[in-house]
Amino acid sequence: MDLSKKRTIFSPFPLGHTFACLMLIASCVMLIGSRPPTTLELVLAQGELRVISRNGPTTYYEGPYGYTGFEYQLLKRFADELGVELVIEDREDLEHMFNDVRAGRAHLAAAGLTITESRSRAVRFSPPYKEVSQVLLYNSRTEAPTRIEDLIGTDLLVISQSAHAERLRELQRRYPTLTWREQSNLEMIDLLEMVHNGTIDHAIVDSNAYQLNRHIFPRAWVAMGLGEPQSLGWAFPHDRDDSLYRLAHDFLERSTNDGTVERISQSFYDHVDEVTTGGALLFSYRVEHRLPLWKEQMQQAAEEFGLDWRLLAAIGYQESHWDPNARSYTGVRGLMMLTMAAAKDMGISNRRDPNQSIYGGAKYFRSMYNRLPESIEGADRTWMALAAYNVGMGHLEDARRLTEGHGGNPNSWSDVREYLPLLAKRQYYRHTQHGYARGWEPVTYVRNIQNFYNILTWHDQQEQRRAAAEAQPEHPSEEEQRTLSENTFGMSVPVSML
Repeated sequence: MDLSKKRTIFSPFPLGHTFACLMLIASCVMLIGSRPPTTLELVLAQGELRVISRNGPTTYYEGPYGYTGFEYQLLKRFADELGVELVIEDREDLEHMFNDVRAGRAHLAAAGLTITESRSRAVRFSPPYKEVSQVLLYNSRTEAPTRIEDLIGTDLLVISQSAHAERLRELQRRYPTLTWREQSNLEMIDLLEMVHNGTIDHAIVDSNAYQLNRHIFPRAWVAMGLGEPQSLGWAFPHDRDDSLYRLAHDFLERSTNDGTVERISQSFYDHVDEVTTGGALLFSYRVEHRLPLWKEQMQQAAEEFGLDWRLLAAIGYQESHWDPNARSYTGVRGLMMLTMAAAKDMGISNRRDPNQSIYGGAKYFRSMYNRLPESIEGADRTWMALAAYNVGMGHLEDARRLTEGHGGNPNSWSDVREYLPLLAKRQYYRHTQHGYARGWEPVTYVRNIQNFYNILTWHDQQEQRRAAAEAQPEHPSEEEQRTLSENTFGMSVPVSML
């Protein structure tokens, strides 16, 4: 994939009355040539909304079911309302991004851009749609700074051309001996890692980036906030023609007021959490009360596609907690959480039907399993297929290439899982074919399913032993029961295909 230009095509929603009228006006204007068309009329006539952004965790990236990301979801809704195709062009450098907007090489820029006074002289910002705070990080093994004076003489690093650097220049007027370093080609996750590892003393990141990545680097703690929260906005050129700007203005205000922005924000800053003690207890409860509802269907689907039904059940629990009405913010839904595209590919007409969902999920996992190179064998093949089910085959292949490039075994899950999280770091993902990915998520996803599978296996074996015991005229002695329990409880069973 060429990261210099990324394009997503969708089937537009029916145009509303306003946009239908505008389309007609645009067509008429172009026919009679009485005046130059407005920006909005050109967008509608050309059928494209061209946006400059930056591939990354808080903006847009390729997920397992197509493009996603906070900015992407917001932009796509705007393009949907216009009834046009969304075209995103990637830019690494913020200065180039603003220059392209000013020169009219794109209709707008959207990349989590902080609205500042200096930037507002260069571009015209939309109404703010989200607020973030700048937070100062320190390593939890060191003493937390409590005032700006504590930063003097320390190694403080920020991303160059960022709002964080602007903030430090403002502070330097009051604290002339305050110094820091600026570095380009960094992502805020890189700064968290450096603080976590102790390679730098302090860094400044946005609160949303910290929230997204804090669990990956648990020794990077927030010492204090720097200044008041700052607003994010879309950047437009300063131009007399504000036809597109006004529609974006109305869209963002409406999306903020009706809770759309907040819902999108929450969905991207929630994570796949590892199984906790409470989660394990809840899982055990649902094994008794929910799983029996779908067990027979899972066994049938697993048999048809040559799978272990307990593996299929573990996937279903990780995806939806065996809830046939589950639905995500992206529209993925059903017991196995299939997208519309995946359901169509698997021949599923109703994702909310548990039987169809289970069948489609089994078929989809089998397709991931079959697509893997023949060089991946045994349990490694199962774990890799699960990772692809979660993050997408393209990102898995990027991780395998990274693994091989660093001297690891691309056919070993234990090696590949060490490199998958690197897909969240700009220094790595900018050189991959499929760009940024939340690479820690498939690692946790596979680990959770392994845990669920082991519990299901033990539970299934216990049921079989109980059934066998009930069929015998005499029950085993207490000593035999104790030995049986000691030999089976907590065992780790490797997953294999039937």
